[in-house]
Amino acid sequence: MTTKAEQRRADLRDKLVVAAEARIRETGVTALRARDLAKDAGCAVGAIYNAFDDMTALVMAVNGRTFQRLGAVVEASITASRGASATDRLILMSEAYLDFASDNSRLWRALFDLELPADGAVPVWYRTALDRLFQHIAGPVAELFPDQPPEEQALTVRALFSSVHGIVLLGLENRISGVPPQDIRRMIALVLSRLMVR
Repeated sequence: MTTKAEQRRADLRDKLVVAAEARIRETGVTALRARDLAKDAGCAVGAIYNAFDDMTALVMAVNGRTFQRLGAVVEASITASRGASATDRLILMSEAYLDFASDNSRLWRALFDLELPADGAVPVWYRTALDRLFQHIAGPVAELFPDQPPEEQALTVRALFSSVHGIVLLGLENRISGVPPQDIRRMIALVLSRLMVR
């Protein structure tokens, strides 16, 4: 049974996650400050560190929510694309990824800008959230390359994700090596349709 102290701590954690998410959405993860969060959540600065080990753990909790929302957007694109070819489903998933990144740019960036602990200790739930995203890609890849060994399929999945992520990142940030934002969809479709030719 949950004690009152445990419930208060859980409630504070929830408040801090909501406050941190709002701050990241507005100003980005690098501008996140404990003093601002304490004010937003109505607690002392020290209380943050009773609820979370450190600011990295708090950002990871925000990122967990972001991964869930991103996963839901990608799943919705899969549901809407039933009956489409494997390559077309990959393109539709990639477009959903682009839309999410564009609509939630600072929260999306926080997924990849977070400095992980020096010991590399990433919580299991965090890796599981990322793996769920990869599983969506794995279905079409298995259809397109049924003879690939599982480890090669897993590498193909990560290569596709990295390719699409790079196109989206460079395009949305208007980097000189990227394409103009209005051409990102076309580039994704071009790359995936060429890579996925059987």
